Amino acid sequence: WDETHFGKMGSYYINRTFFFDVHPPLGKMLIGLAGYLSGYDGTFPFQKPGDRYEQHNYVGMRGVRLCRLLSSWLAVLCLSVQLLELSKSLPAALLTAFILIFDTGCITLSQYILLDPILMFFLMGAVLSMVKCNSCADRPFSASWWFWLSLTGVSLAGAMGVKFVGLFVVLLVGLNTIYDLWDLLGNLSLSLVMFGKHLLARVLCLIILPLALYTAMFAVHFAVLNRSGPGDGFFSSAFQSQLIGNNLHNVSVPE
Repeated sequence: WDETHFGKMGSYYINRTFFFDVHPPLGKMLIGLAGYLSGYDGTFPFQKPGDRYEQHNYVGMRGVRLCRLLSSWLAVLCLSVQLLELSKSLPAALLTAFILIFDTGCITLSQYILLDPILMFFLMGAVLSMVKCNSCADRPFSASWWFWLSLTGVSLAGAMGVKFVGLFVVLLVGLNTIYDLWDLLGNLSLSLVMFGKHLLARVLCLIILPLALYTAMFAVHFAVLNRSGPGDGFFSSAFQSQLIGNNLHNVSVPE
């Protein structure tokens, strides 16, 4: 059922047809982009589960180009988190990666047009970036410190932009940030000016940057979907007048 739903959403992006959905747009835009780059023309109806794709090129959206590609990176990210920062144990890291590679749930999810592999990729990316940033605590404001802090913010935006359940990793990073700032505040050798710089850097990279990227996703969403579709009725007449093919298109709508 979910593949039918999200496959149809990907077709809407390829056809630039406006729709309304409960999830944020990033995952569905990536699915549509993968289908477009792999030659899918957006004509398959996705009416019910089990319908044969026949001549339609669905491979890009389903496996090779997106979901399976991102799923394959989960083991790499997991290995990096375990090996480089947390356990410091190569056997433990390899065992964890091995279990993830052969996990039935991950294998199943990576075979279909779903948001979950994309979400898990950004979740794991956020955790890895957070852990790597913590490892650079002894050299704050260095290039690597800024890189991992910024990448954490980018990953947070990606997780939130795929599904709202991504807010849980935002909570994790937020609690970690609060702990770091509290520890810095208790460091008597650190001036208040330097503490203010630490606070400002985290506000910039972990709040402003993710919010800016999250907003930009919706800007792209509305720019791409400029044709009338099944989601018109949820929006105002003024908005519908901007959609090509709508009955109100180019009609002057009073305030």
